[in-house]
Amino acid sequence: MGCPHQCVFCNQNAIAGRPVSLEEVTEQIRIGLQKCAPAIPQVAFYGGSFTALSDEAQTAYLDAVQPFLKNGSVREIRLSTRPDAIDEACAARLFAAGVREIELGAQSMENPVLLASGRGHTAEDTRIASRIIKKFGFRLVLQMMVGLPGETSSKTTAHEIISLAPDAVRIYPVAVVKGTPLELLWREGQYQPLTLEQGVSICADLLELFSEHGIAVIRMGLHPTLELDHAVCAGVYHPAFGELVRSECFYRKARTILEKTEREQILMVHPSRLSCMIGQKKKNLIRLKEEFGQNIRVITGTVDENEIKRTSQE
Repeated sequence: MGCPHQCVFCNQNAIAGRPVSLEEVTEQIRIGLQKCAPAIPQVAFYGGSFTALSDEAQTAYLDAVQPFLKNGSVREIRLSTRPDAIDEACAARLFAAGVREIELGAQSMENPVLLASGRGHTAEDTRIASRIIKKFGFRLVLQMMVGLPGETSSKTTAHEIISLAPDAVRIYPVAVVKGTPLELLWREGQYQPLTLEQGVSICADLLELFSEHGIAVIRMGLHPTLELDHAVCAGVYHPAFGELVRSECFYRKARTILEKTEREQILMVHPSRLSCMIGQKKKNLIRLKEEFGQNIRVITGTVDENEIKRTSQE
């Protein structure tokens, strides 16, 4: 709902499903509250461009949440929208209604890429919207895509995003979805999507870059659904894509450690990152063994969640 343009990569029927009525909003909140107690959750409006809806529609959806905000069962609202669909008057209205987090679909900070993708906005629109969002005290989340038509470097967009100081980012490598203009371009040989391996490598670079600047990456890759399982025909789509990317980052760190010694290694990781270090089907251990010819063991212990420590501890 609200999207004024057909982006070449998007088929909302496959990705976001149908719009929900006001009655369904209220019912979904009630159901959700039963599942998440005793936590006090957010209500999120996603899957479209919320602020591109009419003012009346926005008010109606936000009003549906107000009873839950007032009784304390919901703490705040978050929503996603387009960079060219928010101004100061809109921001003031949203903040007054309890919205505290806004996600912008920046997708790219290269204007030729935005044009080729049918986005209908510019990189400057993203800069302006980001400044407005931060001015009014919202948390800012920026979404970027990797592998769009005409992209020269995903790091160009990443560095621009870093300069806007978002609280978090989402990274979506392009998946070619049936029924989109991008599918036609791909089938006609006018677009070459990234492979899964390329997507993992590029997103590992980006994860490391954002981490260096203290910016959280809260999602990598499309959230897998039954609908998408049948709709994606090419490009980067995997049910555990984020795990693959983090595993690649751990492989790189382990490789750096192993380059410095020739003896057997014991690597210590945080318990929650054991599977990332080992890799799916022990891929990381196999690769490291092939490269360095060393016996490598991995144990868990007291170490930062995203770090590796060489140790002699058994």
